[in-house]
Amino acid sequence: MKRQLSIENLLQIFNEWIKLPSLKALHEPCFKGKEWEYVKQCIDTGWVSSAGQFVDRFEQELSDYTGSKYAIATSNGTAALHISFLLAGIQPKDEVLVPTLTFVGTCNAIHYCSATPHFVDSDQMTFGVDAQKLVTYLKEITQIKQGVCYNRLTHRPIRALCVMHTFGHPADLDLLCEIADQYHLVIIEDAAEALGTYYKGKHVGYHGLMGILSFNGNKIVTTGGGGAILTNHYDIAKKAKHLTTTAKLPHQWRFYHDQAGYNYRLPNINAALGCAQLEQIEYFLKAKRALAFQYQQLFANIEGVNFVTEPIYAKSNYWLNTFLLDAQYSHLHTDLLKNLNQKNISVRPAWDLMHSLPMYQQAPKMDLSTAESLANRLINIPSSVVLGEKYVTYNSI
Repeated sequence: MKRQLSIENLLQIFNEWIKLPSLKALHEPCFKGKEWEYVKQCIDTGWVSSAGQFVDRFEQELSDYTGSKYAIATSNGTAALHISFLLAGIQPKDEVLVPTLTFVGTCNAIHYCSATPHFVDSDQMTFGVDAQKLVTYLKEITQIKQGVCYNRLTHRPIRALCVMHTFGHPADLDLLCEIADQYHLVIIEDAAEALGTYYKGKHVGYHGLMGILSFNGNKIVTTGGGGAILTNHYDIAKKAKHLTTTAKLPHQWRFYHDQAGYNYRLPNINAALGCAQLEQIEYFLKAKRALAFQYQQLFANIEGVNFVTEPIYAKSNYWLNTFLLDAQYSHLHTDLLKNLNQKNISVRPAWDLMHSLPMYQQAPKMDLSTAESLANRLINIPSSVVLGEKYVTYNSI
């Protein structure tokens, strides 16, 4: 018989880890490789800024690992998104379909292009864009004129669909790509949380025109701060590299820039950290999947709670482990968050939904009832690699 959902029973789940400092952080970095050796090399040689061998090496290793033909390192994931939207042809007053259940950087990057986020609902199982609900919605509110999708209510072009892979679990990309083709939309993947995640055997991030990764301090692989653009298109990669390096034309001594660019290049010292981290990614992923399996077993014995597992078509990185309260227990959501944090167990809700934020409240949106329900029931739980290490060893790689 399952135990009743309560603060006490949830505390029991965390009890064996209660003395570990990692419970005080939702996700902390793991440095057990050559991080100091590579960073020290940058310091010793003086190559700490945006030029240096580790930047090129990090890009090549990202490309090799993900299978994307090109990877362009950036200063952070939001910068990568900004450039991606620009290269996707997003223009002022355009609309970009984007889930309301996402991090604010996704929408801010759209705003940087003077465009407007158009909020869509989430799938109950994956937390990504609900493809079935989206296609029904687009049939109702759009029309195609000269190969461009228009919102019949606002009379603005809808240029792109941004697909977010929430907490490392991939959305249903095949269906979403079919919808994008039907409605002449560019697919941009926000895979900020999804390094090491595979959709039907292919790494996420370049199923559409391009996608992005993040290497913030809370990600599986960190560069301190950083991001990357993934694409299989040479022209896109070339333009992305140019724009992110202030649009400077190569020259031995001149500083000539042929357009307004952006200082979005990842510094060499950060890339050095990333190279050392990438060398350990298989171990990180094994530890995180082992931790997720332990959580799944433990939460199976608690009434009213479902641990979120990877979709059947995917292999997820389990970046942030998550449980979802049954609807009848949603009234416990705030109390659980408050009491567990008071016990130094770092748990959090989802981000405040984007359509609820003051700067985006007037943006167009579909019915968002599923995302609103998820936000009231979802809780992220401690997910650091160190918590899974007791279940996996380096020898098991």
